[in-house]
Amino acid sequence: MRAVALGGGRGLHVTLTALRRLTDDVTAVVTVADDGGSSGRLRRELGLLPPGDLRKAMVALAAPEAALWSELFQHRFGGTGALAGHAIGNLVLAGLFERLGDPVAVLAEAGRLLGVRGRVLPMCTEPLQIEADVTGLDDDEDVSRRIRGQVAVATTPGRVQRIRLFGPGGPGTVPKGCPEAVDAVLGADVVLLGPGSWFTSVLPHLLVPELHDALVRTAARKVVVLNLVPQPGETAGFSPELHLDVLRGHAPDLRVDAVVADTGAVPVPDRLVRAAAALGATAHLAAVGVDGAPDRHDPVALAAAIDRALHRPPDPPGEPSSRTLHTAVEIRGGEEPWR
Repeated sequence: MRAVALGGGRGLHVTLTALRRLTDDVTAVVTVADDGGSSGRLRRELGLLPPGDLRKAMVALAAPEAALWSELFQHRFGGTGALAGHAIGNLVLAGLFERLGDPVAVLAEAGRLLGVRGRVLPMCTEPLQIEADVTGLDDDEDVSRRIRGQVAVATTPGRVQRIRLFGPGGPGTVPKGCPEAVDAVLGADVVLLGPGSWFTSVLPHLLVPELHDALVRTAARKVVVLNLVPQPGETAGFSPELHLDVLRGHAPDLRVDAVVADTGAVPVPDRLVRAAAALGATAHLAAVGVDGAPDRHDPVALAAAIDRALHRPPDPPGEPSSRTLHTAVEIRGGEEPWR
């Protein structure tokens, strides 16, 4: 099975870890709009792609025998000097960027060092910028403000309404998709979106014209994996179904085959069923969270849930209501994690 996972950060890491249990042919397509922390510093100082999310994806796909290199890539320098806060893997990738120039070649070379099983690609070969329309920052709750930058959007105390994506030339510059990433989506058997920061890691892929078109045209089965809890700032107050409504609002032509969500994170399953159906998808509920860690997916459980979603036969024509919701475990009651 040729699998492609699109996203960034910790969400993409867990998806890749889960997919590795199902196939060795995994391609990660990673966001490149990060402007915070070590990645942001290297981006500003050297004009390079932000390496952090690329590094995390590579570690997720690294071979077990490269455990030392994986740990080294994740190690961050302490102290208060110039290196403080930098991950070693970020610096290695930055050096390769300057040495080789081509980001695809850089990631292939670093992949050999880590024994990566699969492939890591940037969604674009140039750093991008996110801009969002946000309400709730003024006394008048309906007044919309524009906020620019991934960190600013991810941590805003307001409510994000819509995002836009710009190339390195700023507003009005259309981002250009990485050709290898586009080809991977078109040639895939399954494509996964999410989990992750919804506005800054998941939705940006849909705003790159070439990637959007590939996602609409691909014959692959498309699966959306929902987050376990709302993200403070970025999606505070969002219900599971609102995540799907926002996705549909940013890419109305996209059709999806399956939506995977945690049983305990969906207080009103019928609403999720309707939101999934609006995307053409079947909703699949399963216990995919880590016990005691409400915001973390269990890669083993997530792999099983994805596998069930992929191998369940589609609904017969004209009979969506009888088989729309597939529940792997009994729906639990108790406190609702979503507001």
